[in-house]
Amino acid sequence: MGRLRYFFFVVDVGFVLYWLVTYLHLVPASFLFKDYGNPLMVTWNWSFLPLDLGISATGFTALWRERRGQPWRGAALISLTLTFCSGLQAVAFFALNRDFDPLWWGPNLFLLLYPLAFVRPLLRATA
Repeated sequence: MGRLRYFFFVVDVGFVLYWLVTYLHLVPASFLFKDYGNPLMVTWNWSFLPLDLGISATGFTALWRERRGQPWRGAALISLTLTFCSGLQAVAFFALNRDFDPLWWGPNLFLLLYPLAFVRPLLRATA
């Protein structure tokens, strides 16, 4: 698993913390994305909850299975694929909405791009 374990840990813990902070309304208003007061935007943001928690669940599962010496690559590939999709959806939305805020684009571009470094080696290892 190598470096991937660190990415999984940071991303998976990050998603859980993000949703906890969001649920508790701890994000300062100056950091919220454009039109966050619009109920439709809030609903759009919360629509990512199942996807993001699925990413964390599969990432933690891959970490747990690897630590126990069990097959982990399938869970890792699912987690990376879902992570890519989460980043893509957010970036596409912000682009279509013509909303460029580096505070939101940065993390979502990271989620879109980092899985690409690991998918091919994992696929080769499972072939």
